[in-house]
Amino acid sequence: MGINGKVSQINMKRKAVFLDRDGVLNRAIVRDGKPYPPVNIAELEILPGVFEALQLLKDAGYVLIVVSNQPDVARGTTSKEAVEAINAYLSKNLPIDRFIMCYEDGDDSECRKPRPGMLYAGAREFDIDLTSSFMIGDRWRDMDAGIAAGCKTIYIDYKYSEKRPVSFNFQTKSLLEAAKFIIQTNKTK
Repeated sequence: MGINGKVSQINMKRKAVFLDRDGVLNRAIVRDGKPYPPVNIAELEILPGVFEALQLLKDAGYVLIVVSNQPDVARGTTSKEAVEAINAYLSKNLPIDRFIMCYEDGDDSECRKPRPGMLYAGAREFDIDLTSSFMIGDRWRDMDAGIAAGCKTIYIDYKYSEKRPVSFNFQTKSLLEAAKFIIQTNKTK
């Protein structure tokens, strides 16, 4: 109790799960062992267990923020409108709080993973404690961005034929398995 018998309000930051989009929420289109985003809603397939996983995380109090590199917009091979249409479809069908996209190409971009710019933007917007948060992704850039931001990292391993992450906290085969790991980890604290 605070002064005059009133309950004191403690300023507690929120916790989040940052999620890559392609390969985490929806199936990536794999060509020659490398993942690519769907180019339109017709190619979009939400992965099995994703809704259940996200609902478990929401029920546990996590803010759900999608952070996704979409360099094909800068490269001119897809439109920003196509990316936004896919995000709108996912938003309508999944309990996501926010989509943050990086449409830039090139390693000098502040928002493009492996840099943590999109995670920092989400943390500022939702008053997130990054050290109590998770980054879930299927590529090394996701893991490096999560580590740079101070999050715990969960790598969904699809065994792509590309550079693999050097470091992460937990490895899984699905978002649902990752969500169950997060829930279990919080129960043991």
